[in-house]
Amino acid sequence: MHINTHTIIFITLILMGISGWPGCKSIHTEIAIQASPREVWEVISANDRYPEWNPYHVRVDGELVEGSTLDVKIHKPNGNRVEIQPQVITVTPEKELTWGGGIPGLFTGTHVFEIVQREKDVLFIQREQFRGLFVWFAELDSIEEGYDLMNRALKARAENSTIP
Repeated sequence: MHINTHTIIFITLILMGISGWPGCKSIHTEIAIQASPREVWEVISANDRYPEWNPYHVRVDGELVEGSTLDVKIHKPNGNRVEIQPQVITVTPEKELTWGGGIPGLFTGTHVFEIVQREKDVLFIQREQFRGLFVWFAELDSIEEGYDLMNRALKARAENSTIP
């Protein structure tokens, strides 16, 4: 059996991508919100209302149920438009929503929305980890700015909530 050099390089690159090396990038944003975990959850879990307030994830269609697939339209701060179809991974009301997807080894992303109750407020965290060979070639530079924009819009909406 003869294996050529291109095959060995290709297999090596795929294995490196699956292991997370060399391509790995993490993004982390957070904001304090003067609202209850319930009020913040009510805003982020009402994905049909995202067009009313969310400047980054401008449309999220689908059910927020573990295992379901969403259709997410993103308007990046740099003007680019992206559409992704992540799978819902975790739904823990008033605590966490996680979605993600991609092609393992080549490019995957896992996006976590986390609500942390503190003594006087809620800390809302968005974090995402990208892995795979194509991470270094993907346009990821404006994502953190987009998350910050969403965080500020979420804060405004949740703090003005009328949920008892």
